[in-house]
Amino acid sequence: MTLTRLHLTQFRSWARLEIEPDQRPVAIHGPNGAGKTNILEAISMLSPGRGMRGAAPSDQARRGPDVGWQIRAQIDDRQVATRALPAQPREVMIDDKPATQVALGSLMRVIWLTPAMDRIWTDAPEARRRFLDRITLSFTPGHAEDALGYDKAMRERNRLLKDEVRDAGWYRALEAQMADMGAALTRNRLDAIARIMAAQDGAETAFPAAILTLLPGEGAADDPDPDSIAARLAEGRPRDMAAGRTLSGPHRADLGAHWGPQAMPAALSSTGEQKALLLSLILANARALAEESPVLLLDEVAAHLDAQRRAALHDEICALNAQCFLTGTGPELFDTLRNRAQFLSVARDDDASMLV
Repeated sequence: MTLTRLHLTQFRSWARLEIEPDQRPVAIHGPNGAGKTNILEAISMLSPGRGMRGAAPSDQARRGPDVGWQIRAQIDDRQVATRALPAQPREVMIDDKPATQVALGSLMRVIWLTPAMDRIWTDAPEARRRFLDRITLSFTPGHAEDALGYDKAMRERNRLLKDEVRDAGWYRALEAQMADMGAALTRNRLDAIARIMAAQDGAETAFPAAILTLLPGEGAADDPDPDSIAARLAEGRPRDMAAGRTLSGPHRADLGAHWGPQAMPAALSSTGEQKALLLSLILANARALAEESPVLLLDEVAAHLDAQRRAALHDEICALNAQCFLTGTGPELFDTLRNRAQFLSVARDDDASMLV
């Protein structure tokens, strides 16, 4: 689906913004702090979850938590809105009817890359797991429901562990839920990895292809069999009780990445190669979703890329069946997109962001 109109009210630095993108890439440029990233964040809020910054709704209002915000969009012929009123949970409307955030995942597939993700290969496993789950969610919108169900059951099990409850009957039902949903999480992740790998194969690209693996971490988190997950949870109760939390399961998963003929681990690569590898996975994600016409959000993507790779990236973006929004500090960063993209110039006065 295609995002054809975006309207913001009191969101971040924008008192009001309305843009009408088309199928061409949208290059948004302006000085730091002008509000470029806030536009991308608003688009990311049209997908399940807290968006590309992971912020609480109260932190996204332009004048603080006592003022609400609203995002309205047209996606093909569907009208979508999400808002957060003061001291209220975030609301979602699709065609003027209340909807869940999970429903947004089947309406538009959103993929993003932010500067904070540049550290993903050297960060803790949790960062790579979140990254993998965003990719997985783009392929399988129901992945969000599996994750929520698993986390809820695990929190209840952890409460029993902390209270040192020893009656096995209290654990069995929770562990059965965790086993079923945990197996689904792992199958979804493995399928996403396979689809990314397939999308890299045979692609002519200036960015390195990666060999991806689902690493078990410390908790056999690559196991897709619900029976063995349940058995491991039951066996691990004494150890988990001593720790006060669940030590085994898909919540301990990690994403491994190696590239090149020497199978170089991503964590040992140069900063430039780490960025190129990350871009390669994002592009492969979009390529694998070509039939779904995904939306690609690339924030300050030119960082760590030389002119040759920037040009290659722009060519690949134009070849994708995807809408793409890019940000950068100056129009010169998008020279090779000229005549192939929409350009938006953004500035900020003392009060709010504006288009110039």
